[in-house]
Formats: sequence, structure tokens, C-alpha cells
Amino acid sequence: MRKNELVYYYAFDRKWMSTEQANMLLQRAEEAGLLGLENGIFTPRFDLSGITIPVGFKPTSSIFERNDPSQELIGRIAQAKGIEETEVVSEMNRIIKEGFDGHLLPAAALVLLAKKYHVPFKDLREALIGSVKKG
Repeated sequence: MRKNELVYYYAFDRKWMSTEQANMLLQRAEEAGLLGLENGIFTPRFDLSGITIPVGFKPTSSIFERNDPSQELIGRIAQAKGIEETEVVSEMNRIIKEGFDGHLLPAAALVLLAKKYHVPFKDLREALIGSVKKG
């Protein structure tokens, strides 16, 4: 479907969101690789056959929240060590500054901390790599 058709459907036909939110949703779906845009037409980049939409479905506001893999890992490390997230960030910054003379990205420093404290992070690996590539 064309962008204006999708925006109309989400904002006016379904009344799920504003036009600004619909535009943001399409942009994020494209960034996440869920939708592709060719010749002005959005197409799904996933298999639709396995998806069932329940009658009366309405998306929640959580679709507009961005998942930050670094923040997720900070939380996991803090929970595993029983400390505040600010302490994890401080240790991350020390690693970057003292261990790598400022030449290490925060996501990489967090992975080092996760390994140090045996905190699982493999499920966040791809998202962390993606955040490094965007930054």
C-alpha cells in the first residue's frame, strides 16, 4: 500500500492513532526491516501467513516506545549485581575512559561488563550491533 493509504487507514479509518503517529510507525517499521518501500509502495518483509489478528484488535501506545538494548543490558547488569543502574553506567564510563582511552563505544563496554559479571546478553546481540551501526 502507499504511505498515504496506510496513514489514512491507521488514523482515520481505524482511529488507532494520529497522522503523526502513523507516519512515525511506518518510519520505524521500515527502519526495523518489517516494511520495505519500493516505488512508493510499502510491502511487508515477513511472512504474513503465520499471523492472525484477533477481532477487535487495537494497538497500545507501547508500539511507539523504542527498545534500547543498551538500557536493557544496564538493567540486567544492575539487577545481577544488586546495584543501581547509575553505578553500572559509571563503571561503563570508567572502562571506556581508563581501559580504552575513550575509544570504545558504550554498547561494547556494556558487553564487557556483562561478560565480567556473567550476565546473559546474547538475545540483545543483534540489537546492540544495530545500535552501534546507527550511532
